[in-house]
Amino acid sequence: MHANCPNCNLRYEKEPGNFYGAMYVSYGFSTAIFLVTAFVLYHFFGDPSLNVYLISILAAAILLFPWNFRYSRVIFLYLIWKS
Repeated sequence: MHANCPNCNLRYEKEPGNFYGAMYVSYGFSTAIFLVTAFVLYHFFGDPSLNVYLISILAAAILLFPWNFRYSRVIFLYLIWKS
């Protein structure tokens, strides 16, 4: 992200609560990832053992972490934006 706006030279600053709000959005994304992974395992793979659930959900969460990290901040910024 740019430090200043390329058009008007406005200096971008983060709000103090920006990271806390983004954590709530990230929590929602993580919950959705866990639930979708468990749903797919249950309905398409015939309700496997608990170890398969834990390993699959952990792998999905780790693989989608970069997406979750970036888009939770972006979506939170869109939620608090006032034009």
